[in-house]
Amino acid sequence: MPQILPDFSNSVKLKYVKLGYQYLVNHILYLLLVPIMVAILIEVLRLGPYEILNLWKSLHFDLVQILCSSFLIIFIATVYFMSKPRHVYLVDYACYKPPVTCRVPFATFMEHSRLILKNNPKSVEFQMRILERSGLGEETCLPPAIHYIPPTPTMEAARGEAELVIFSAMDSLLQKTGLKPKDIDILIVNCSLFSPTPSLSAMLINQYKLRSNIKSFNLSGMGCSAGLISIDLARDLLQVHPNSNAVVVSTEIITPNYYQGNERAMLLPNCLFRMGGAAILLSNRRRNRSRAKYRLVHVVRTHKGADDKAYRCVFEEEDKEGKVGISLSKDLMAIAGEALKSNITTIGPLVLPASEQLLFLMTLIGRKIFNPKWKPYIPDFKQAFEHFCIHAGGRAVIDELQKNLQLSAEHVEASRMTLHRFGNTSSSSLWYEMSYIEEKGRMKKGDRVWQIAFGSGFKCNSAVWKCNKTIKTTTDNPWSDCIDRYPVHIPEIVKL
Repeated sequence: MPQILPDFSNSVKLKYVKLGYQYLVNHILYLLLVPIMVAILIEVLRLGPYEILNLWKSLHFDLVQILCSSFLIIFIATVYFMSKPRHVYLVDYACYKPPVTCRVPFATFMEHSRLILKNNPKSVEFQMRILERSGLGEETCLPPAIHYIPPTPTMEAARGEAELVIFSAMDSLLQKTGLKPKDIDILIVNCSLFSPTPSLSAMLINQYKLRSNIKSFNLSGMGCSAGLISIDLARDLLQVHPNSNAVVVSTEIITPNYYQGNERAMLLPNCLFRMGGAAILLSNRRRNRSRAKYRLVHVVRTHKGADDKAYRCVFEEEDKEGKVGISLSKDLMAIAGEALKSNITTIGPLVLPASEQLLFLMTLIGRKIFNPKWKPYIPDFKQAFEHFCIHAGGRAVIDELQKNLQLSAEHVEASRMTLHRFGNTSSSSLWYEMSYIEEKGRMKKGDRVWQIAFGSGFKCNSAVWKCNKTIKTTTDNPWSDCIDRYPVHIPEIVKL
């Protein structure tokens, strides 16, 4: 009988073949240059010192040529270093941790819903179903005004929440960094739905007596991705203002935006959004390089607002009874997927290794020339990043990104645990996730972090950070008192 050939797929571990391909393509330049350099070195050694000296003497240089060449080299080097973008460092950041008095267990939330919506049991039942599948835990928090029956969403209460969250985060940042208020050159505050007069940035300037020539900005209406928009704005400002410190404050004020009507599309945010905020110190000062936690590498922003469906998928409006709320469209996840696709198309060439880019290009050419039905190649972003901070907007958002980016459970652990412990804290959720990774002791020097956020408009924004040093666990982290309990198992449905 003829010898049966061994099954190739069983006899060879294909993952090692893939690893070999990645190493070959990613290091092709080194693999080509090393033999050339070795050959040149061997040739130089073969010539001997006398031949090399004679070769040098045969070259004729005059003083004018030497001066012109030197001037040209100095001029090119000067232009290069002057046009090179300044490095932007993340010195440190602080996340607000709500007091236990603000906690809203499931039982409390549902009891309040039954009392507030006692004339509409179907809306209560809808909220219960959402909460059961939300991925939130029993320790998420709502501001004091929402604990009243009925809630008291007054301007005074909203200002009180803003002061509590923002001042607490700012105090913690100043304490951690040793930064003096007078040393803040740029201040950016983002809060999407609460935009009082004077602004929240003016409130901070008044509280901390910041300088009169400070460059302050207040971003509103830009959704949950506004935190990365603020980072992008701070980066641009730090490029034109040397030797400066920029403080970014990201939060969402819940008090004036708690919906008390019966529209299901507007009841959904009540079940997901919770208290939270973060303050971040960025700097382009060289002396901050050694103590900074991260260096900002890229910020990529995608805006799909030109499309009507995308523009209206997260929309603040009045219901039939005249009550204002945030309406979430059923097309939200599909629109988020399209925005993500556009965003990763831009960020991919900036971060992916050559092996992944080559596979993507070959697949694209194959689909265009040979067969359009070929399955498109999804780049392996795990080759570009060690950590992923996906906006904890809801369980469906995290599930969808995990599936599309082919991430493991550990890659999305920080996002799921942040949603469970703190809920959807809007633009600040990314910093709770970063804190989780740090408190777990996983952030090492050289690690790359990808922050991905979605927001109304519709926007998908990304930021890429590189860790400057191995980060040790601390006692002033929002996870310090509970990190030993995490990760926890989150069931598909929590029966209430």
